[in-house]
Amino acid sequence: MLAGGAERHVDEKKALLNDGAKQAELWGGGIDLETDEIDYNSIINLRPNQDNPSRDILDKKIREEFAKIVRRLLQNDLER
Repeated sequence: MLAGGAERHVDEKKALLNDGAKQAELWGGGIDLETDEIDYNSIINLRPNQDNPSRDILDKKIREEFAKIVRRLLQNDLER
């Protein structure tokens, strides 16, 4: 699942949780459609209980999966 367009990531997180997403699988970030650069920074990423005490997604595997999902879901926008 991917949510976008809200003023804050926490608003999108609430919508995804209401749609049945699991908290442990939700990560925040963004993408610059002009430069194709992915950013892994969001307040919803602060998770000391998941070994992520930072706003950035620290785990390399999660970052790679996050980027893969963002690129797959936004591919049409990235090609414009």
